[in-house]
Amino acid sequence: MAPAMLTAVDSTSHVHLIIGSNSLAGARCARAVEVGAQPILIAPENATFHYGLVKRIDEGEVKWLQRSFEESDLTTLGRPEVDGIVDAVFVTSGGKQYTSTHISNLCRRLRIPVNVADAPNLCSFTLLSTYSDGPLQIGVTTSGKGCKLSARIRREIAASLPVQLGDAVERLGTMRRRIWEEDHAAELAADLEVEDDDAGQSANFNKLVATESVEAARGRRMRWLSQICEYWPLRRLASISDADVELLLQDYSKSNPIKADQSTDLSKQGRIILVGSGPGNPDLLTRAAHKAILSADSVLADKLVPSPILDLIPRRATVHIARKFPGNADKAQEELLELGLKGLRAGKVVVRIKQGDPYIYGRGGEEYDFFRSHGYTPSVLPGITSALSAPLFAAIPLTHRGVADQVLICTGTGRKGAPLDPPEFVESRTVVLLMALHRLSALVESLMLKKYPATTPCAVLERASCPDQRVIRTTLEHVCAAVEEEGSRPPGLLVVGNACKTLKDYSQKWVVEEGFWGLQDVPNTSDLSFLDNPSS
Repeated sequence: MAPAMLTAVDSTSHVHLIIGSNSLAGARCARAVEVGAQPILIAPENATFHYGLVKRIDEGEVKWLQRSFEESDLTTLGRPEVDGIVDAVFVTSGGKQYTSTHISNLCRRLRIPVNVADAPNLCSFTLLSTYSDGPLQIGVTTSGKGCKLSARIRREIAASLPVQLGDAVERLGTMRRRIWEEDHAAELAADLEVEDDDAGQSANFNKLVATESVEAARGRRMRWLSQICEYWPLRRLASISDADVELLLQDYSKSNPIKADQSTDLSKQGRIILVGSGPGNPDLLTRAAHKAILSADSVLADKLVPSPILDLIPRRATVHIARKFPGNADKAQEELLELGLKGLRAGKVVVRIKQGDPYIYGRGGEEYDFFRSHGYTPSVLPGITSALSAPLFAAIPLTHRGVADQVLICTGTGRKGAPLDPPEFVESRTVVLLMALHRLSALVESLMLKKYPATTPCAVLERASCPDQRVIRTTLEHVCAAVEEEGSRPPGLLVVGNACKTLKDYSQKWVVEEGFWGLQDVPNTSDLSFLDNPSS
């Protein structure tokens, strides 16, 4: 079955013929009145009427012909300007009756749009489940296969839209009309200047006029408005006020069209969102983090945020990657903060993507304090920290009954590179050391000084949740040699404790495991066939 052509019909003053007296007939009459059409109801005098329909008849909104349908109704009850042919017919009694089939055939022969309740085969058109907000209308159809489902889909779409979007559509329509009128007036003025022989020659009378330049100027402001409609987030569009419309038009008149990456939110200040991107796999982003990334005008990302996360950033957004390397971390951090502040002052949505969780060794608290001190209070979205997820993907339960009853998360690098003062050894504790691999030898030495046995199981976890994830299972005695021989694959962390051998035992000096399989058995959300078999 070919898809239907969806259209929006201006029904002002049209005549809609509604046959029947049930609640559906009442709904059809109400909708006709709503869109400016004139509903004519045909039903016998002794028919049972829906209460709302009786009320509309009494108030004169609906004309009632107290009789059964006649063939001539189709060609005599319509508007004079279309020779009395009605504009649309609605049969509300269903398609099982002979009269429904008869009326449908008559309408098709006269090319009158007809809709028969619960009979898609008798309909030349179906009605959409609609949502209206001023000039904004959204319609959903299932082509007669499930009106309840189309209503639900419509509700889901409507719930996702920002409030007052209809007002924004109205204002953008005003902008469009003004741009067209002003450009058209400018063209007329130019034509009059050329045609007025008595006006004399202007200074640029003999100046070469390039046709393509005139055409470019004519469409430039419309393209500019199209860019605003295409690239501004809907929530920003929904917040546009009448004053903003004036400022936007004035800004364009200064020959500074607003581009997607230079736009200014005139109704409010910019917004800063600190987003935790998790360990690396985009499937492990929270929904809130994903939505924030999609809303970004400007993105400030950590150096080690993997490309699958960066690939989610919309093309309109500008992206800055932290230029952090040993000895430059503080300077690079300051650069990112200044770039964020610049974007906020321009009214942009600035998204700061941080690996893992913003508040777990991610300077999230410092950045929150920085932006708040400049008048912008950040929103902070959590991320799955690698301190907890990387061990899970390496089959290391951080706590395990009879083996480990506590977890300690700490950094392997002190402030400004200072050596770490590690925690005391506790046999039932699992220690997760972030940012530890670049000074692993010194770290292991300090752990030994804290009475950690050389035979303590440990694991180096690198690129957790990414396709090139690697796990090196070993002991404190051999971990430095293992990393030196196998090489480094940042970002990585070190897990120390007896829990490292709970699910994966080994007798070699070290064992290397390549690849990420943690989500292989999770059903693909694009294929919901697994729901048909709950036991699977």
